[in-house]
Amino acid sequence: MKLLFAALALLLSGVAGAQDYPFKPVRVIVPWPAGGTVDSLVRGLVPRLTEALGQPVVVENRAGASGSLGAAEVAKAAPDGYALLAVFDTHATNHHLYKSLPYDGTRAFEHITQLAASPQAFVGAANFAPGNVPELIAYAKANPGKATYASVGAGSSNHLNAVLFMSRAGIDMLHIPYKGGAPAMTDLLGGQVNLMIVSAWQTLPHIKAGKLKGLAVGSKQRMTQLPDVPTFAETMPGFEAGSWMGLVAPARTPAAIVARLQREAAKALAAPEVREKLTAQGFEIVASSPSAFAAFVAAESDKWSKVVRDHAIRVE
Repeated sequence: MKLLFAALALLLSGVAGAQDYPFKPVRVIVPWPAGGTVDSLVRGLVPRLTEALGQPVVVENRAGASGSLGAAEVAKAAPDGYALLAVFDTHATNHHLYKSLPYDGTRAFEHITQLAASPQAFVGAANFAPGNVPELIAYAKANPGKATYASVGAGSSNHLNAVLFMSRAGIDMLHIPYKGGAPAMTDLLGGQVNLMIVSAWQTLPHIKAGKLKGLAVGSKQRMTQLPDVPTFAETMPGFEAGSWMGLVAPARTPAAIVARLQREAAKALAAPEVREKLTAQGFEIVASSPSAFAAFVAAESDKWSKVVRDHAIRVE
């Protein structure tokens, strides 16, 4: 009987908390450095979310271990909607890559919404000789392991898509993992690393300014923002490369709070100035339901688990 009353009390307290939510600032942990794809997307939504929730929404960067350091912090937080996690592709792959994580990669979170998706672009440093995919393949075959490519961490879409590309092309390049997209892009622009497959929005101004070479884009058709850059599929039929971003909360966060956050995020993404800016940058706005996002992440996990297994990719 005591257990029953305790369970009822917990349930009722959760309902009350959901009704009052939020009554204090909401933290969004971005497990990547400032200036990367996820960080920039979330910060673009913060003013709208702050206005809609009536409380400050504060972004905190916790970079490291392909996003798992920040994820561990949120997984251990109280399930009350005041600590949220912005997630990237590694949310669906880290539990396949790491022998052990300080949280359960499949059960530690409530999925709120997939915010957006973006085609990736394959770009080369200005001082790197190959100017297109066929030239790169020829160079890499003549110089095995010499070409270097950056990623935001092992198991990220940047890394795994590069692994698939190398497998299809029959080449070998050296992987240089970074803690996030911003430092990786800095070194790419400086010529310290040769190549990167990265969210297209980060490359647009640099390709147009001639600071990076656009080798390919991962969309089905050429991007309107980069009409002169061919798709991967023009060289490798059927090959596509993209990335996605979303928002999650600790497991057992009340459903009413999850639903409220999903609604407000969807409204923020639908704001004309937000939608126009993201679309111009090549993003596809998604704003999915919690159940649809959870199903999407499960499908991504299944898809990439085979790649991780087949190529024996492991992070210690």
